[in-house]
Amino acid sequence: MEDVLPKGVVADFLRQLSRTPRSALLLDYDGTLAPFQTERNRAFPYSGIIPLLENIIRSGRTRVVIISGRPVREIQTLLDPLTNLEIWGAHGMEHVLADGTYRQATIDSDIAAALEDARKWAVAMELASLLEIKPGGVAIHWRGMPQSEIERIQALAPKGWTSLAKKAHLRFLNFDGGVELRAVRPNKGDAVTAVLNDSDRNTQVAFLGDDLTDEDGFVALEGHGLSVLVREEYRNTKANAWLRPPHELIAFLKQWLDSVSA
Repeated sequence: MEDVLPKGVVADFLRQLSRTPRSALLLDYDGTLAPFQTERNRAFPYSGIIPLLENIIRSGRTRVVIISGRPVREIQTLLDPLTNLEIWGAHGMEHVLADGTYRQATIDSDIAAALEDARKWAVAMELASLLEIKPGGVAIHWRGMPQSEIERIQALAPKGWTSLAKKAHLRFLNFDGGVELRAVRPNKGDAVTAVLNDSDRNTQVAFLGDDLTDEDGFVALEGHGLSVLVREEYRNTKANAWLRPPHELIAFLKQWLDSVSA
């Protein structure tokens, strides 16, 4: 499995990175920078991640951007004391610039109504304690629950939410540890595209992610940079490189820092 996505692609990218004055490092959060946790508010980054990102930002040669399904406020809390960080939250529904400028995308009233119906259905199914409500979406988290209960929810959720997805042009997503019903656009691919459009064409760009929701970002980056699957076990992906966390991930970030500090 080591040769599924050869690491030579990463080495070639880093060599080129050392020769360019501008770069952009795009990073998913859960499963990429931080291990999954049953208590979501305890999903802190791997040891050493924050100082590495801080030093990469201080180099002045890399724009660091977090692109996550979490709301912006949660990312800011989990990455504290890291500041002056650009974040796309809720799959691109929220965007905060490094200077603190914030904006939130609007959604149509029919989408908002369908998401409220999805919330009410989950409450009626006695799943309220597992719900997460965020801009443009509603999710059910089951991490840490007994397997029998997980299987029950996996069978139940599509019955309640699939019809709403079809009715209001929503997207029903499976992710590592739950399911989500959310607006089709924006998505992580839109966030990646926005960064590309805002960058010089000679900017070296990489996007690192682990989950199925990161595939939109990998696709958006095709032909424009390095896409990296960060995951302990390999899965089929549009990414063109694969790193295992945390050791290979941290080694990659250290090499990035060396490249932009030269």
